[in-house]
Amino acid sequence: MSGSSPPDRLAKATSHTASMHAGGESDEQVVPAKRPNNQDPTWAEGVEGSCSTKGNTEEAHTHRTQGRERVSQGLRGVREAARRDKKQKFTALLHHGTVDLLRDSYHSLKRAAAPGVDGGTWQQYGEGLEERLSDLHDRVHRGAYRAQPSRRTYIPKADGRQRPLGIAALEDKIVQQAVVTVLNQIYEEDFLGFSYGFRPRRNQHNALDALAVGLRRRRVNWVLDLDVRGFLDNVSHEWLVKFVEHRVADRRILRLIQKWLKAGVSEDGEWQETKVGTPQGSVMTP
Repeated sequence: MSGSSPPDRLAKATSHTASMHAGGESDEQVVPAKRPNNQDPTWAEGVEGSCSTKGNTEEAHTHRTQGRERVSQGLRGVREAARRDKKQKFTALLHHGTVDLLRDSYHSLKRAAAPGVDGGTWQQYGEGLEERLSDLHDRVHRGAYRAQPSRRTYIPKADGRQRPLGIAALEDKIVQQAVVTVLNQIYEEDFLGFSYGFRPRRNQHNALDALAVGLRRRRVNWVLDLDVRGFLDNVSHEWLVKFVEHRVADRRILRLIQKWLKAGVSEDGEWQETKVGTPQGSVMTP
């Protein structure tokens, strides 16, 4: 519009008590831009995101709120331990995967998301939700839970190529979101302050704001713009698990991750094994 100019990123970024040069510490102060209003601090910023709970009954809302408080208290202890000891390996994480956390995970998923190989939708799973979540919780903790293959679909890229996506079954999304929530308590204490990719309450706009501050306040001689081509399609399962094992020693959590990595993909009704890579579009992949 004439007579106006886009908001200045430096002014926008410095209007908050933040710094992108916070010594590499991973805390809330390193986010210079306004955080999204629709994201819960304990949820992962993944493909599913979070959604409004309008239309639910007051009783159900109260039930979930009380459950979320219990979940947060338990996970707060994990985060505090991760903050105190950067080398601690966590051996008992799965017990935080309660029915309450599974319920929160279910409600954080997009209601209109495309179904996976099971054809199940968010609305269908919500019929008899408590019984379904109780059964899912039991199977996960008994080791009887089985990951289903992701449904392969494609979306066009700007260069004309096709980007493969893997759409997980709804139950897999729920369990993945719960595990992401638990693991975030550890890794959010490990990540560097200037890391923005796929993190709770952070997005590309936050990164651009921080970059604007850095370019204008520090002497910058060059900028490196790097993209690892096909990384998610080729990541080594073995090395991925080895890296997770630096902090996670709960064999049950590790087995869940391996189940999702090995579940394969289904394309045109045919199952394909996945020896490398992790499905793009998965709740767990980031």
